[in-house]
Amino acid sequence: MVYKIRVILDAKETIFRDIEVKEKQTLWNLHLGIKSAFNLPGEELSSFYFSDDEWNEGNAVPLEDMSEDGDGEIMSDIYLPEGFPAVGQKMRFQYGFIELWEFFCELLEIVEEKPAINYPLTVYRFGNVPLKAPSKTGSSNGKSKNSAAAFLDDDFGDFDAEFKETSFEDEDDDFNDDEEETGYNDDFEDDDED
Repeated sequence: MVYKIRVILDAKETIFRDIEVKEKQTLWNLHLGIKSAFNLPGEELSSFYFSDDEWNEGNAVPLEDMSEDGDGEIMSDIYLPEGFPAVGQKMRFQYGFIELWEFFCELLEIVEEKPAINYPLTVYRFGNVPLKAPSKTGSSNGKSKNSAAAFLDDDFGDFDAEFKETSFEDEDDDFNDDEEETGYNDDFEDDDED
């Protein structure tokens, strides 16, 4: 059997792909299908998230095991029937870290496998994929309210305001800049090159 999954890019515009994956394949194979269908760049970290009907994020299934003890489930451990046990089942998919691509995945139907087909296979495309990850406002600048870029913000507060309020006058300074000291050899000789 083949699982037909609609993968919707979280963007202002409607952009989705229908991808078919064999039921004996894993979420890792679906991950590869999504990368191919949306032309996602590089080899970025990614995760699937079990989801309810309202798309609320549940347990994560990462590409690689990040647990301390090294025995966490990863994409290659979860077969399609485990991730999508019934038609209408939903999962979320996130790709990347700095530029976060977010997708909503829903099992549309389970169909018969076609002979001599190499799965995963993109069977339908709708909309043009932007060059950069779209933000929550729909622009393609890669800056999302929920993006991992928020982790890169500093904890310095309003540095510019604090900097402007600081006085740099030295209270101990009894040096008079107007006095010119003597005794320094400030005479420069011109070297004539012949």
